[in-house]
Amino acid sequence: MKNKITAVLGPTNTGKTHLAIETMLSFDSGMIGFPLRLLAREVYDKVIKKTSLDKVALITGEEKIIPPNARYFLCTVESMPIDKYLDFVAVDEIQMCADHERGHIFTDRLLNTRGNKLTMLMGSNTIKDVISKLDEDIEFINRNRLSKLTYTGHKKISRINRKTAIIAFSAEEVYAIAELVRRQKGGAAIVMGSLSPKTRNAQVELYQSGDVDFLIATDAIGMGINMDLDHVYFSNLKKFDGKKLRKLNLSEIGQIAGRAGRYLNDGNFGVTGQCKEINAEEVDLLENHKFEKIQSLFWRNSNLNFDNPFKLIKSLDEKPHKSWLRKIHECEDEKALKFFLNDKNLDKIDFNKEKLNLLWECCQIPDFVKKTYGNHYQVIGNVFKYLNSKKGKITDDFMRLQLIKLDKLEGNVDSLSNRIANVRTWSYVSNKINWVENQNYWIEKTKLLEDKLSDRLHEELTKTFIDKRASVLARGLKQDMEFNTKILENNDVMIDDQFIGKINGLKLELDLKKGALETDIKSLKKAARHTVGPELEKRIQSIIETGLIELKDDFKIYWNKFSIGKLMPGKDYLNPNFELIVDDILEQNQKHKLINFIEKWLKNKINKILESLIDLKNLKKENSSVKALAYQLYENNGVLKREQVSEYLKKLEQNERKILRDLGVKFGRYHVFLHRLIKPEAVSLRTLLWKNYHQKYFDLKPPTFGLNFLNDKNKTNKNFMLLCGFEKFENFFVRIDILERLFMQIINYDSKETKEIKMIPEMLNLLGCNKDNFKKLLRSMNYKIIEKNDELFFKYMPKKSNKLKNEKKTTKENPFIVLKNFNFN
Repeated sequence: MKNKITAVLGPTNTGKTHLAIETMLSFDSGMIGFPLRLLAREVYDKVIKKTSLDKVALITGEEKIIPPNARYFLCTVESMPIDKYLDFVAVDEIQMCADHERGHIFTDRLLNTRGNKLTMLMGSNTIKDVISKLDEDIEFINRNRLSKLTYTGHKKISRINRKTAIIAFSAEEVYAIAELVRRQKGGAAIVMGSLSPKTRNAQVELYQSGDVDFLIATDAIGMGINMDLDHVYFSNLKKFDGKKLRKLNLSEIGQIAGRAGRYLNDGNFGVTGQCKEINAEEVDLLENHKFEKIQSLFWRNSNLNFDNPFKLIKSLDEKPHKSWLRKIHECEDEKALKFFLNDKNLDKIDFNKEKLNLLWECCQIPDFVKKTYGNHYQVIGNVFKYLNSKKGKITDDFMRLQLIKLDKLEGNVDSLSNRIANVRTWSYVSNKINWVENQNYWIEKTKLLEDKLSDRLHEELTKTFIDKRASVLARGLKQDMEFNTKILENNDVMIDDQFIGKINGLKLELDLKKGALETDIKSLKKAARHTVGPELEKRIQSIIETGLIELKDDFKIYWNKFSIGKLMPGKDYLNPNFELIVDDILEQNQKHKLINFIEKWLKNKINKILESLIDLKNLKKENSSVKALAYQLYENNGVLKREQVSEYLKKLEQNERKILRDLGVKFGRYHVFLHRLIKPEAVSLRTLLWKNYHQKYFDLKPPTFGLNFLNDKNKTNKNFMLLCGFEKFENFFVRIDILERLFMQIINYDSKETKEIKMIPEMLNLLGCNKDNFKKLLRSMNYKIIEKNDELFFKYMPKKSNKLKNEKKTTKENPFIVLKNFNFN
């Protein structure tokens, strides 16, 4: 009887694999071969849920789970145990027979692997004609796609919609596109054939769960990976096939594009980036799943002769006897075999059948790393050396040494991927029967290490290519979802558990990543508005109710250590304007409430601290002499040189002086001034308001409060110092109220006969200066220093000059006159 073969053929996403699983489970035993390890693992996980763990085996190069009573076997095509007698045998993606790298393996299964009751082949319609040539009982089941696949042309990545896979053909391209999508869309999951099943599943789960809306993948997505995709876009239509850069054939494009759309949901495919458009004729073929028929399959003799090296090479070079089979090009295992057979280090080995078979098995160790030239042959050489030794096994010490070098979690995506690839090599070696000491231990050890590195790789991929916050916001805003927004005690703002910034005072300070776009800022603000807005209103109400704000030297108004406003120049220095430092989330009515409150608060502060100056300005119903002096004091910021206003003073009666004294005016020997303005709080506010009004002299600071005497080493601006209440004498500044008290001491110690005044310690203590500086100060004030019996005396000696000259000098040099006319420009 002829073998019964069922060929289930059709485009992707037509349920072929699902049919094979259900058919297998209807038999007592069965096996399915898959093109990828991750597909074998995925189906294994499904089948154990449908049956039980003890009935299902998983066999791949790097992973073997084989219960003693296993009835169902899920394998990679290379690892299918061909010596098993099972009711059902299936091979998925059978069109891979035409693959120039692995085609001979699939062709061998097509020709030689059979189920006792049924053999099933799943794949593309392109291989139908070749299968028809098998001299067996073949039933063809055609599976039609239930949804429509449509070409949408070229689209920029920035305009690609969610639920999209973007296809690239190298790790470098995948990473570059993923980084671009991270910046523009919030992030993407990564799927590549080189990922371990655990990393790949974790990445797919990121996509399936909705954490990200985009997938960046290699052509590995084209085989059996069914996900909720609406669109597939190609960034390139060329790939490096191990030998040369070639254009994808239509069948390959269709295999990948077919991942768009599921069941009854239509799918779209297109191109993006620098990829050229697909022409109209090819689009028609792709949309209708009409691809060029496969005419021949790659083949290599599997009945090898191990009598001696020459016969082995000859049997590998044997040509097929059927016209629709063609000898595959020299494969990597053949190249390795020829390398070692010519290796002078192996000249002494007598390659009998057993040893030749062993070397051939070693040469079939997969090169998972691929990038490091010569490393793979070194692995093969070491493995063969141990297996060909007296012990006949790889020692624990050697295995431990290999894994120690790989058991490191630091590094970027590339270094972690490279370590996983190396671990896969030793996992493959450990899973070979009788190749290593303590096989079960090393199988477990390599699996645990691969899992650990896979978790770390997933973490690194997620950290590198997913901006979780941007992803959450992009998805939520697009779908008009309600965000879970919280404001923590430390003012952190969290949206769906993602930190977006802090509320500093009345402003939301966003945590913007480097290169943040204007759209990022708008998205964050929009998402935060519903929660941050009410919180800011609540804070404004608290400010109004408590009045706990303060004006600082940087011209800003603070609440709770954060600025909420800043002074600006007004019509004069006692009437400043200000602007709010608040978030634009705030509604206008809330801003007006705050403006009204700060205006009132600022006016009250100035009126209270500078009350005596304001009262002078508002003086009414007095005679012209009182008002004239009051005006002069106001215009000169509350400080006048006595001699400057001597004419006004002569005209004042005692009752008029009392009016001014009641307002805080002090009539001193040297100055007429408002004594309350010399207090620290008044000096700070006056100088701050002056600098704000003129928008200059920001580097000038009032003297430290408590100092009465200053040695001016820095040539401080004397006009500014006058604002602070200090008179300049050559290189010294003396506080004007202290100057008056010094004069009173001088009067008290003035000798009526000689007009000499004795210098006493109280004078030095009053000023806070040393004796030498006091003597210099006295000389600058026109006093002569006299020494008698180790004691110091001084006597007033005014300089002789005519009155006109003195008046001119006074007008020219007197700082108070200068201040009156002082223009801060």
